[in-house]
Amino acid sequence: MHAGARVIPAHQYQRSRWANQAGWTREIQAWPATGAWSWRLSIAEIEGPAPFSLFQGVQRELVLLRGEALRLRLGNDARPVELRPPYGRLRFDGGEAVTGEPERRCEVFNLMWRPREVEATLWHRPLAGAMLLFVDPGTTWALHLLGGQAVIGGQVRLPGLTAGDTALLGAQGRRERFVVEGGGEVLLARLAQPGSGAGAGPAQ
Repeated sequence: MHAGARVIPAHQYQRSRWANQAGWTREIQAWPATGAWSWRLSIAEIEGPAPFSLFQGVQRELVLLRGEALRLRLGNDARPVELRPPYGRLRFDGGEAVTGEPERRCEVFNLMWRPREVEATLWHRPLAGAMLLFVDPGTTWALHLLGGQAVIGGQVRLPGLTAGDTALLGAQGRRERFVVEGGGEVLLARLAQPGSGAGAGPAQ
């Protein structure tokens, strides 16, 4: 897993076309960074009805970040699943045919992982005061700041985060403790080696 801790400012995300060329995405981080990834974080931009790219052997979770609503048609289901603000979300099989139908342009946080290689859990939490994160070896935590401001301290002191930034927190040989302080809302993803268990969530 990703070792060490760093902040990725929103302006450093890498913008590229979807695999099927039907839309655009801003990649936050993929691990490993070269070759076939085990997990990937990105923000998809959806401007009109579009089929999603197929990713066999991959699980996905989407969270609506901006936009009025996003309807998702999964496979042959007649009734779409609708993501509405604030932060509607859905977990589904990346190998299933899915079409996104936004009411207007929208953006979604996109977590993808290969379950044979990674166990993933995603939380949406308010940030008011201090939050503790305990990161074990073989585990990566990703903190995406939805709104507000935050600073992360502990064994290291990282640059401050503003809305849209992401921090990656990994342990280097032993369990590490991080303190997240500020105000706003966050998405927290825990990415761990299979068999390590679900692990404890963030503590406030």
